[in-house]
Parts: sequence; structure tokens; C-alpha cells
Amino acid sequence: MISVTRLNGSQMWLNALMIETVEETPDTYVTLVTGKRIIVLEKAAEVISMVKEYYSEIGIHAASIKVQQTEEWS
Repeated sequence: MISVTRLNGSQMWLNALMIETVEETPDTYVTLVTGKRIIVLEKAAEVISMVKEYYSEIGIHAASIKVQQTEEWS
């Protein structure tokens, strides 16, 4: 889960695995795989950085690298 701030200043936690897109136009919109869109105060780069950090913490990034290396050696 990552912490983001709604426009009204309240904090909310998003499941980073459910994020489909992040766009900045100029507000930052986070679109979930369900189609729900949320506007947050953080910049797109901040949200993406938090998602990458979360993936690293739970081992998704390391696991994907290992799978990719195994596929390349085949």
C-alpha cells in the first residue's frame, strides 16, 4: 500500500498493485484497474517513485528480474 493525499488534504492508502496509470494534467490522476480515478496532491513522479519502492519492498522487482534472466538463458 502507498499513502497519497486527496485534494481535501485527507490521507488515503492505495493498493499499488491495483494502479493502472498515473497521469499529470496538471492535477495528478491515479487510475485503478477497476476504472476508478482518484485525484491526488502528489506529483506523478512521486506516486511512481512510491510504487517502485513498494514493489521493491515486496520483492516484485527482484522476482521479475530473476524470471527475465531465466528466460534469456533458455
